Amino acid sequence: MSEPIDRPRRSLLTGAAVGAAASQLLAAMPAMGQNFGASNPAAPGYAWRPPALKPLQPLKNVEAGVLDISYFEAGPIDGPAVLLLHGWPYDIHTYADVAPWLASAGYRVIVPYLRGYGTTRFLSKDTVRNGQQSVLAVDVIALLNALNIDKATIGGCDWGARTACIVAALWPERVRALVSVSGYLIGNQEAGKAPLLPAAELQWWYQFYFATERGRSGYEQNRHEFAKLIWQLASPKWNFTPGVFERSMAALDNPDHVAVVIHNYRWRLGLANGEAKYRDLESRLAGQPAIAVPTITLEGDANGAPHPDAGAYAKKFSGPYEHRVATGGIGHNLPQEAPEAFCAAIANVTRA
Repeated sequence: MSEPIDRPRRSLLTGAAVGAAASQLLAAMPAMGQNFGASNPAAPGYAWRPPALKPLQPLKNVEAGVLDISYFEAGPIDGPAVLLLHGWPYDIHTYADVAPWLASAGYRVIVPYLRGYGTTRFLSKDTVRNGQQSVLAVDVIALLNALNIDKATIGGCDWGARTACIVAALWPERVRALVSVSGYLIGNQEAGKAPLLPAAELQWWYQFYFATERGRSGYEQNRHEFAKLIWQLASPKWNFTPGVFERSMAALDNPDHVAVVIHNYRWRLGLANGEAKYRDLESRLAGQPAIAVPTITLEGDANGAPHPDAGAYAKKFSGPYEHRVATGGIGHNLPQEAPEAFCAAIANVTRA
């Protein structure tokens, strides 16, 4: 279903197709405002799927900013660029079905491992293993620069959605369009210090766990078990197989993973300092800047992770905008659980 929106101001524009292959995909996708869900595939005439459990390979590497970023790339080099960002505790296989599907439709698809994940590495042992929100967005701009991509459609889930929102808000000239799972996720460190109602605090139990040294050690020792619990809580109706889960777990064995994750959650609570060179960016983000690029926000109808209500952030999108809900028991990891819905959003919003 779609949430009610102000059509004169917020409906996404149709525009020209993004290429012959993309037009074929778009023809099979629902128009803006139409319902879609797991029980009603978004592309009934477009049935191709990659083989089960096929990993996103081969990987490429590029030096970008402070990182040697490892990423998957598919599709024509001259196709419209689509950058897809994963979250925690997931990896690039959040887009295991999405990436090859979009590539076959004519998009140039790039799926990087974030700092602290997979085979992405810091170039220097002296670089702070920083996980604050602005730094991940700076990494994205460095990657776009390294790949000579002037502008891209950016899609994200969890940490990736927050990062995509930040890039769209602070560097709109680099973003053609945005697809954000769970909406507007730009954080405010001061607001993060304020207590919530007990039921809401309970959902953030792991944030408090990570605030302790016991929590850091526990995550270091049991990160795979920890990730499995988060997957189950965040997507209670997603019956992922052991193979699907294990395919993503290698990414958490990155030597900097624990440091980046712990810093991310402690920084949110004001328990860890950010770097001074990002103070201006964080100051701008604290003001909750509006996002003007064409945007579709997505939500699963069975999202078990903490997430804002769509009505709370709709006005943060000042440009063409639409909110969609994927039905059929879709949880937090929406691109992997409902790839048709995510592909539809990328294709539709890129046309805007």
